[in-house]
Amino acid sequence: MKTLSYQDLMDLVDGAAIFSAGGGGDPEFGHKIVGALVSHKIPVKIVDPLEVPDDVKVVNFACVGATSSIDYDSDAALKTLKMLEEYAGFCAFAAIPVELGGFNTLAAVDVAARRGIPVVDADGAGRSVPEVHLKVYTIDNISLTPMVVADVHARSIVIVKETVNAKAAERIARVLAAEWGHTAYTARRILRGIQVKTSPVQRSLSKAIKIGRILREAKSPIDGVLKETGGYKLFEGVASTVEIKTVGGFTFVDAKLRGAGKFAGSTFEFRAKNEVLVAYKDGRLVAMAPDIITPVYPETGKCVTAERIMKGDKLTVLGLPAPERWKTSKGLELWQDVLHRAGVFERYIPVEKLAS
Repeated sequence: MKTLSYQDLMDLVDGAAIFSAGGGGDPEFGHKIVGALVSHKIPVKIVDPLEVPDDVKVVNFACVGATSSIDYDSDAALKTLKMLEEYAGFCAFAAIPVELGGFNTLAAVDVAARRGIPVVDADGAGRSVPEVHLKVYTIDNISLTPMVVADVHARSIVIVKETVNAKAAERIARVLAAEWGHTAYTARRILRGIQVKTSPVQRSLSKAIKIGRILREAKSPIDGVLKETGGYKLFEGVASTVEIKTVGGFTFVDAKLRGAGKFAGSTFEFRAKNEVLVAYKDGRLVAMAPDIITPVYPETGKCVTAERIMKGDKLTVLGLPAPERWKTSKGLELWQDVLHRAGVFERYIPVEKLAS
């Protein structure tokens, strides 16, 4: 177990955002969380999954809702975690982020630090994902409930004891988030220590910190990130049209780009449901989820979340291979259901094949 420095945390924000597929919440909120923790002298401890005792319990924490409607209240978030502990009758040994994203990862870090417990060096997806049940835990049949859902100031709190399946829990959390201004906190999926060693994506926070350091130090940040992740530059150009709407607890974005540099004369289009799900160059599929499609600023390589893109923005779009667990038959089945409901019906082809 070690304590993360201010720079570690800032690198974590920027690195986690690279794996966000343009979702996971605005990294600026992550930076603000880091600033508040440091100003209040609240230490952030991180524990390796293998160091978690087998018989303890670990809680997943995240915000749920539309990426265009983020708000955050540390006290209310902590209250949500404590409510789950009280209901289920245990004290959490640690907290774990449900995904990698510039805001959502740091929400779990914040709650853990304020609770005085470590954050686990792992997460539930290895990227940002658009729906609550879309986690590697679902592949392992680990129950999402009991789950506590609270509004942004924890004035309304709902305890979900049990659901027929994880997808039903997603619908409950999403409906509540939509009712409460399109954002809510969730504490859920209580893991045993022995499960922490095998089910979540391992050491993903350390990986994100390394990516953040590359963004900060490398002479060519994008090239450094692509080398480290085995990813691809899908496109670079200027946003020509951007359509954004928030419905039912999701933010939907359709964006079109005109090519620049070696991509001059080409067009690019991507569609997002909180996260970018599919991308086309000149009308041809070039990447789709579960692979990670992340828009970044060409100069810094830092992520720009899909809902923040404006007409005229210069962008580079990265395509990163998904964690291997998403490429299993059950992982792809989970994604196929989500993609179909978002109107994406192409058969999954790995980005490395599409880019070759």
